[in-house]
Amino acid sequence: MEEEKKLSTGDIMVGLDIGTTKISVIIGRKNQYGKLEILGTGRSISNGVTRGIVSNIDKTVSSIVEAIEEANQDSGIEIEEVFIGVAGQHIKSLQHRGEIVRDNIEIEIGKADIAKLKSNMFKLITIPGEEIIHVIPQEYTVDGEDGIEDPVGMAGVKLEANFHVITAQVGAVKNIIKCVERAGLKPRDLVLEPFASAVAVLDEDELREGVALVDIGGGTTDVAIFLGNIIRHTAVIPFGGNVITKDIKGGLEILENQAELLKIKFGSAMYTEEQENVMVAIPGLRGRPAKEIAVRNLSEIIGARYKEIIDLVYHEIKASGYENKLMTGVVLTGGGSLIKNLKQLVAYITGRETRIGYPNEHLGTESKDLVVSPMYSTGVGLVLKGFEYLEQHPEEFIMTEGIPNNQETKEITNESSLMDRISGWFTEDNVN
Repeated sequence: MEEEKKLSTGDIMVGLDIGTTKISVIIGRKNQYGKLEILGTGRSISNGVTRGIVSNIDKTVSSIVEAIEEANQDSGIEIEEVFIGVAGQHIKSLQHRGEIVRDNIEIEIGKADIAKLKSNMFKLITIPGEEIIHVIPQEYTVDGEDGIEDPVGMAGVKLEANFHVITAQVGAVKNIIKCVERAGLKPRDLVLEPFASAVAVLDEDELREGVALVDIGGGTTDVAIFLGNIIRHTAVIPFGGNVITKDIKGGLEILENQAELLKIKFGSAMYTEEQENVMVAIPGLRGRPAKEIAVRNLSEIIGARYKEIIDLVYHEIKASGYENKLMTGVVLTGGGSLIKNLKQLVAYITGRETRIGYPNEHLGTESKDLVVSPMYSTGVGLVLKGFEYLEQHPEEFIMTEGIPNNQETKEITNESSLMDRISGWFTEDNVN
């Protein structure tokens, strides 16, 4: 057996997806063709997370450690640093417009002017306990001329811009970081999970021409709308696969693990004629007789809740103002997208072409069979985000004779402020 290798930060990246139902770890590196090779994976049941927010530190740490150890054994690589996915109903967004008046029209607009305009957005008043983590420019206006994508180099006095402002609950983010550090890991960067999923499942045409990405997880459903390679709208719906399992449990009066198995094996988001008169037998407990379940009843329970979730998704699409600009329709991903006939239900409700997003577009040939499920979209995306981070911050990965030296690498410490930790969040480059 080969001696356990140490994580080479410069060419191997690790994504840590802390979800409501599962915690997954994916280790990957780029091959000579620029494709991602999966070197190892780890997965554990998430016991301390509720709707994307840490509700029990100790249980979450234990689950992270379990997933990391499995990934270590699978890959033979000692994991030290990770890119962490952040989601949950504490993530919020709003639209705001800002402006500055320049003193000298003879000097062309520069990056310093744009930085000043963006920094003003961080002064917006937020709800106590929340903090603006980033502002994303949508489009600029120079002296009344709008629709400008990049004003650098132009002449003008009044510079304006529409911004997509994203906020997060400070305590929720700090708790995630605390869990990762207690698990013996170093957080390299935090990534909003819809951004990670987008990198893994969306292509360039979709990002440019307009698409709604719907990531259905265990506790929440994330909605992200992209147009012109820029994220235009984000929303978190506090319902996911877990609530459907509970609906089945209550509606059919069965155990929760039985409800989950029924959902996975026989569940459907829409009733079809082929389900008529189909019955499934549930084994009885402690000598009790088996219980027969009509698949039609199962589909009606699942379909009712999924219709509610998709109605909320459609409401967010309409509220964003981009409903008629989604030329490439809707892309579903996440573990909750695997339910049968969901694609047809979404297309029916939204009137848009719909497909299931699989995280295999950027994978090498040998890795496509390892993470084929949409439930790994975020994890694969986090690894890809790691390589984007490497390109944007090469100074943090100091190389010694071709091998990164982790001892010399700039690290995130406990003393770092929250804004220092997440300074790389949601840059314009992160959504391309």
